[in-house]
Amino acid sequence: MRFDLFHELALPAHDTRSETGLYADTLAEIALADELGYGCAWLVEHHFMRAYSHVSKPEILLGAAAARTRRIRLGHAIIPLPLHHPVHVAERVATLDVLSGGRLELGIGRGFSPKEYETFGENMADSRSLVDEGLAVLRGPLAHHGRHYAFDDLDLVPRVVQQPHPPLWTAAVSPETWDWAAAQQLGVLAGPFKPWFMVEQDLQRYHRAWTHAAKPRAGMTLGVLCLADGARAQALASKAFRWFYGELYRTTLPVLEKLYPGYEHLHQLGRFRSLMKLGVDLGLTDFAGLTVVGTPQECIARLRKYQAAGITHILCAFGAGAIDSAVVRESMALFAREVMPAFATAA
Repeated sequence: MRFDLFHELALPAHDTRSETGLYADTLAEIALADELGYGCAWLVEHHFMRAYSHVSKPEILLGAAAARTRRIRLGHAIIPLPLHHPVHVAERVATLDVLSGGRLELGIGRGFSPKEYETFGENMADSRSLVDEGLAVLRGPLAHHGRHYAFDDLDLVPRVVQQPHPPLWTAAVSPETWDWAAAQQLGVLAGPFKPWFMVEQDLQRYHRAWTHAAKPRAGMTLGVLCLADGARAQALASKAFRWFYGELYRTTLPVLEKLYPGYEHLHQLGRFRSLMKLGVDLGLTDFAGLTVVGTPQECIARLRKYQAAGITHILCAFGAGAIDSAVVRESMALFAREVMPAFATAA
């Protein structure tokens, strides 16, 4: 099981950093992860979500990260394909793959924000067909005639380093998306807001549907804080994760509680959110399998269930953007030294 970083680039109201400081801290954490042996650094793409996410153009930040690192892979997770022309996406992807020397991992998805769809002029009811066409364009060749896009014989430059394209992933929330991902031979990225007891069922479904020679890839995003003093870890994480998961569910509320066309499955999560309304605390997020907090040995014990279920990548949101970067780096170093070796396997 591989361990990656996951960044939403949160900036809570109580955080005294500027956006400049936030970006500098994020790049420093990615550079440290490169030295410590983490597998990949994943950045999201969100728009108009003050506090929760300040990364609307992650490809620029990933380009800066590529210049500061040598080994760690760089993940764009996810590009909401309905919000972008797929040719622009293909050009951005190729540029990042060239800059990083072939280290890009590419995550795609539909996105979940009604405001984003409204602003960028797309209909949420068309989300699945837009993703299907966008994926077809990314896989090439660059001649396409579909419902949404049509073009012939494009001479796209630059070209990706990794052939035929960087590893492809998709955000997976609805059970149907897990089936689609298996059929399309895509890795799946779960979390951070769908509880583990639901993801585990989806993962079993994904494995049953997988018919390819290559091994399936499944990532789970978790809020993580690993410190030598378990009580200190619990105290720091309790406040930070209460803020992060509370903000996350507030952000997703419009989709969780309204049946948008093509997103009806998310209404199921509204029942879980009703528990969150009673009060987000570390006990609840731990019960839901969304967080891993404690000493190295405690973290190892909690992570075993994900490995046993077939998760191949843990995307660690160290501190979930709500803990001082110095503590995050302390946790990253301890986790790399004492937790990651417990899950190492021969290449």
